[in-house]
Amino acid sequence: MKNRTTKTLRILAAGILAIPAIACAGPVAVMSGKDKVPIEKCKESCISGSIGIDVVSMYISHGVVYENQSAIIQPYGSLSFQLQEGEGALNGVSLDIGWWNSFHSRHTDAGAVSGGAQTTRAWFETDFSIGLTVAFLKNFSFSPTYTFYLSPNDAFETAQTLSFKLSYDDTDLLGALALHPWVNVWWEVENKIGTGSDEGFLYEFGIAPSRAFGDFEVSLPISAGFGSSGGYTNAAGGDETYGYFTAGVNLTYALKCIPECYGDWSLHAGYSYFNLGDGTRDYNTAATGGSVRDGSSSEHVFSGGLTVEF
Repeated sequence: MKNRTTKTLRILAAGILAIPAIACAGPVAVMSGKDKVPIEKCKESCISGSIGIDVVSMYISHGVVYENQSAIIQPYGSLSFQLQEGEGALNGVSLDIGWWNSFHSRHTDAGAVSGGAQTTRAWFETDFSIGLTVAFLKNFSFSPTYTFYLSPNDAFETAQTLSFKLSYDDTDLLGALALHPWVNVWWEVENKIGTGSDEGFLYEFGIAPSRAFGDFEVSLPISAGFGSSGGYTNAAGGDETYGYFTAGVNLTYALKCIPECYGDWSLHAGYSYFNLGDGTRDYNTAATGGSVRDGSSSEHVFSGGLTVEF
């Protein structure tokens, strides 16, 4: 009995240890007489996601410059749960959860809200988001998302936004020249992500054409941001419609040397040019008296990082 139990445990252990190999190898074959019968590949997972880290020369968001000195590191992660998938007008629904951070070695604005010493002075921001992505009519997607913006080092007060993003995949229409246009509307539910003192609305429009060259992909993201009802304001407190314009180039290299069972790994590098409106320029100047945010109407951002998708 002991020998039989030991043998059974060995078989179970071997089977468990073989699971990763089977998952990585895809379809396998078993003997059925003299013929090998392929086993059907496991169903694709309903859970996908990504983790990554970026290093940037400047942290600028919605035209607002938060840091442009020393080291800026931004790790992030996301999970997507497929809730529905179909072939009709409604092609799919997923639940999306995201986490994003920004660490600054210079500690700019640390303790600005509390006025005290901080034990997490380098941890400038951490954001949590939850939303849905609804794919419809084959090429469209709509993503309502609620986001919390927190500052572990008390650089700013907690903010909350509700955003609505509409995207269109025009690959069927334009092929390799597809622009992938999108529009996003942000409602500042509590506190600010734009400039000024009152909650308002931000509107962003963009395109992201891209082209693959072997293991490389080149993309040319272009977007512009506008505001209303206090989304962007100037130094005198008046509303500003124009917030910013940005255009850049991103280069992504797929690390095909890493086995697929560990996810899709890639390295990326990019450059972005920003033109800032009067409201964002005035805000960036007044925020620290021009010592860190120099109040320029033009900014240049360089970035690089690593992403793993699964």
